[in-house]
Amino acid sequence: MEARSDDLGIEGILQHLPHRYPFLLVDRILEWEPGDRMRAIKNVTFNEPFFEGHFPDFPIMPGVLIVEALVQVGGLLAYKSEPEATQEKHVYFMGIDKARFRKPVVPGDQLRMEVAVTKHRGKVWQFDAAAYVDDERAADAQLMATITAD
Repeated sequence: MEARSDDLGIEGILQHLPHRYPFLLVDRILEWEPGDRMRAIKNVTFNEPFFEGHFPDFPIMPGVLIVEALVQVGGLLAYKSEPEATQEKHVYFMGIDKARFRKPVVPGDQLRMEVAVTKHRGKVWQFDAAAYVDDERAADAQLMATITAD
C-alpha cells in the first residue's frame, strides 16, 4: 500500500485526537500506510511544562511521556485505518510491554516516532513502537489499543 501524508498536519491531528495542550504530544504526521505503519514527530522545546520539574538543572523528557507520544501515534494510526471511524469513536490505550528507554530526550531534540501494526483483530490493535532522536533510538515498546464507541 502506498504511504500517505494527507490531512495529518496539526489540524488533522486535532480532529482525530482528543488531547490538547499540554498533553498533545504529536506535532506532525510524516507518512502513514493504513493498517500498517505511521511516522510522526514531536518537536521538544524548552517551554514544555514538564521540564520545570523534570529536572530543572538537567531537563529531560519523562519516559512515560515518550510512551504517551507513541501511544498517540498508534491511536491515530488505528483511527485512520478504520473505515467506520467517526467522531463518536475513540481509541483507548490498553497495555504496554517491553518498554525500554535508551537515550535521554532533551530540549531542542526532534522526537521521530515510528509505529507499526503487529496484530489487528476486531477492535484491538497491537503495535511495535520506537522513538528516535536523529538516528539514535531513544525508546521502544509494544503497545495495545482498542477503538470503542462512547
